[in-house]
This record gives sequence, C-alpha cells and structure tokens, in this order.
Amino acid sequence: MSADFLRKCSEMLGTNKPFAIATVVRVKGSSSAKPGAHAIIDAKGNLVSGWIGGGCAESTVRHEALARLKEGRPRTITLDMTDEVLGVGMPCGGVMEVYIEPVLPKPQLLIVGHGRIAETLALLGRVMNFAVTVDDPSASRESFPDAERVITDDLELNSAAITGQTYVVIATQHKQDHRWLERALASEAPYIALIASRYRARLVLDYLTKSGIPREELARVSAPAGLPIGAATPEEIALSIMAQIVALRRGASGIPSASASGPAAEPPPAVTITHCEADGVSRKPPQP
Repeated sequence: MSADFLRKCSEMLGTNKPFAIATVVRVKGSSSAKPGAHAIIDAKGNLVSGWIGGGCAESTVRHEALARLKEGRPRTITLDMTDEVLGVGMPCGGVMEVYIEPVLPKPQLLIVGHGRIAETLALLGRVMNFAVTVDDPSASRESFPDAERVITDDLELNSAAITGQTYVVIATQHKQDHRWLERALASEAPYIALIASRYRARLVLDYLTKSGIPREELARVSAPAGLPIGAATPEEIALSIMAQIVALRRGASGIPSASASGPAAEPPPAVTITHCEADGVSRKPPQP
C-alpha cells in the first residue's frame, strides 16, 4: 500500500467512524484492476481513496462494502466480467476476486451505576477492547481505573452518547433506572440490560408499559441481565453480562452446542456477483 493510502486510513481511523477496505486479491483473465489494487469506502458507500476498477465493478464493490459494514464481518466477492450482457458492466473477459474488510471503531460500553458488578464490567470491557464509559454520581476514577470516561454530574442524562455501537448496562440500584431505560430505548443501542431482580425488573417494565412504551420495544431489554450461567457473585454476574454482549456482537445464541466435538462454524461463503443493476446486485453461490 502506498504511503498516501496508509495516511488516509489513519485519517479515517481518527474520525472514529466505520469504513471498509476493498483489496483485489486475484484476477483470472483480463481485468482493469490488478491484484493488490485497493480502495477505501466510507459508511455512506463513497469511494474516498484508491481504485479497484471503474464502472459497475466499483459500484458493486461499494454496495457490498455497505453490507460488510452492517454485518461487521469480512467477505470475499467474485466479480464476473466475462459476459457483456450478464457481467458486471465491464466486459473485460476476466474474473476478479475482491476481499472486503470492515474497519469498525471500538464498540462503546456504557455502564450506568456503580458497585462491584459495574467495576468488574468496566474491567472486562477494557479487556474486550470496548471504550468504557461509567455514568453515576457515586462513581470515581479510583473505583473505575479501566474506564476511558467517568461521568458524575449527568443529572439530565445527556452527557453519555448512546449510538448504534453502544452497549448499555444499567446498574443504578433502582435510582432512575426507568429514566435510563427510556433514554436507551429511544436510541439504536444494540444491547440494553437492566441489573435487577426479576421482581424489580417486572415492576420497571410494567411502569414503562403504562407510560406508553410498546411491549415490543421493551423486549429489547435484557432483564435480568446476562446469560443463565448460574452466576452468584458480582464478578460472575458481570461475566454473564459480558458473555451475552459478546454473543450478540458475534451473532451467536450463547446457548451451548449439543456436542463440543461437533463441526466448527463455517465462515460466510464467498459470493459471486453475476451482474449489477441500479437497484442492487445478483449473486450466485460459488461453484464446487
């Protein structure tokens, strides 16, 4: 990669916004782009640097890059350019394989509250490469050395941003937990957990139902929080919550498989792009 391309990657990383890198890994036959050609595609599908072929080939790669950013997993696609009618719009007479890798900012772990569960969660979050924010009037830097940010004066619940990359764990010990749930539910947070007993969790969720929040929205809340691993201590409860977050991020159920000796999960298959249209692309599975 050229120095200019690497500098652009560094600049994109500095924005803390997702982007994808597309790299031509193999060419069979004739192709305008050669192996090693690469490009950066931003979260809006714009090609901001590099080149991997023009015309519909580029459009198809940009389209697929958006899919990779949404899924959060890389994939190799094959562009069929052997047919002027059925190809991707550039009848070069070749086939080009492109590896598309999403580059995502650190996921955010927002811990609302304090106590031993919250402290252990902050530690586990740092170990799992989350950017950890703790928001609670009783929190202190001494109690949360693993947090990137500790907020103690957020009376209006506005200081901690909640985005589509924020995993929210509410451990407020019944103080304003309903207000934090309302705020989290109004966001695109992929994970919202309430640390509370079943009885307390039901009271809070019933209160929010009466306040007008639909039950299908409340179904987004994990309450009680964490996977059912039989956790008893604060540290074990924190572990069960972090395990649930990891399972969600990786697309796993968190349910043990029937046999540990069973077949390993297969990576997503490569995709062959057979033609490109304005409203999408057609795909076919790779031939054996």
